[in-house]
Amino acid sequence: MEQYLLMNRLDFPILSTTIFLPLIGAILVLLMNNDKVIKITALVTGIITFLVSLFLFANFNPATHLFQFGEFIPWIPAYNLNYILGIDGITIFLILLTTMLTPICILCSWTAIKERIKEFMFCILLMQTAMIGVFCSLDFILFYIFWEMMLIPMYLLIAVWGGPKKDYASIKFFIYTLFGSVFLLVAIIAIYLTNGTFNIPEAMFKGYSFSFQFWVFIAFALAFAIKVPMFPFHTWLPAAHTEAPTAGSIFLASVLLKMGTYGFMRFCLPIAPEASAYMAPYMIALSVIGIIYGGFVCLSQTDMKKLIAYSSVAHMGFVTLGIFSFTLFGFEGALLQMLNHGITTGALFFCVGVIYERTHSREIYDNAGLGKIMPIYVGFFGFFSISAFAFPGTNNFVGEIYVLIGTFIQSKWAGFLAVVGAVLAAAYMLKLLKQIIWGRTDQSAIKDMNAREVICLLPLVLFVLWVGLFPRPFVYVMEKTMTHLFNQLQSILH
Repeated sequence: MEQYLLMNRLDFPILSTTIFLPLIGAILVLLMNNDKVIKITALVTGIITFLVSLFLFANFNPATHLFQFGEFIPWIPAYNLNYILGIDGITIFLILLTTMLTPICILCSWTAIKERIKEFMFCILLMQTAMIGVFCSLDFILFYIFWEMMLIPMYLLIAVWGGPKKDYASIKFFIYTLFGSVFLLVAIIAIYLTNGTFNIPEAMFKGYSFSFQFWVFIAFALAFAIKVPMFPFHTWLPAAHTEAPTAGSIFLASVLLKMGTYGFMRFCLPIAPEASAYMAPYMIALSVIGIIYGGFVCLSQTDMKKLIAYSSVAHMGFVTLGIFSFTLFGFEGALLQMLNHGITTGALFFCVGVIYERTHSREIYDNAGLGKIMPIYVGFFGFFSISAFAFPGTNNFVGEIYVLIGTFIQSKWAGFLAVVGAVLAAAYMLKLLKQIIWGRTDQSAIKDMNAREVICLLPLVLFVLWVGLFPRPFVYVMEKTMTHLFNQLQSILH
């Protein structure tokens, strides 16, 4: 086996199992007609997949940077096309994030989705297969198949089960994402024509000419910047988030956006290191603009869901800022923030979905003053809100500190502006909290959160506190992979 791929010591195709379990569940769901049985089948499938991913994590070896649990099957030998899977310190967390959130997405839709339940659960499970496949694939074509496979079910989630402007939002999402995918395919073809292989690790750190790196970087960057989304490619995001059902918003914020930053880290840095370093000042500038812009736009929002959507533009700006700082602190902080944003923003979208089921409005004014009548709800909402603006002791504080240290090492002005963005985050989240908890209200007969909703949020609370108070285990798992990436880049660039 190739030197970059560690053989699977479990003697079991655990990555393929993790990828295709949801697909099997999706097919089973299509064969059923009872809505209750459909929901239970989807939930059980999500839980089993999460348990398999926990077993994967328990057997992960953080002492090596090599790809682990390798699976290699010749696919189309004439084109050197193979079915190759493997994970490292970057992807293990993204897989866990995906598998943990899927049962939560199913549970949050338990009563919210009343029509075409079979098709809805099919889309959720198919999305899970596609997202896990993206993070496990070590062959460009396999990666691209899973990347595109994600597009259709997400489009349907918005177009079929979305809000009043679902047609506009779903088409805009589809066009933007498809536009980026064209450039991704162009970059993949260019690398294949140069190397004669679709093998991703074999394409890394190959010493390509600068001109080749530059154009490949541009193609990759357009695809991934749209997915993140970076300023000025962000305009599809608020519409998609606002019109999507709660489960769609959680998947969008927590996992789909991370596919873009994962692409920067997995493809742009190792395949086009010199071009990435050359373009870093521009990427840092766009990241800082996104952070500041997102903060100011959030201050003017009256729709809870739209506010949280625009906050994602700012928060993901911190991730790209860390990646293009070209520092070890920045890399580790970026990955931590990918994970943290997925948990915190997913939880906030869940909270918006909870109140929307009760009041049928996302307007801050219509949902003001819930502190007396929904104490459990505002407790959770307040907790995740202070996590969102990186209050000390929460997960986002640790990630942002790592990113800011890396940014100040690279650029003092970028670090200063990022701090301004962090202050803006505190301003708009505290403003939102003030209205939701203490504002005047006409509501009086709203029921507080039920046991199902509380059970969904409790694991996310524990995660926020775990990373916030004891982040070392998470940093340890990613350390070897990030250090190897950093050292490889340093040896090329200096």
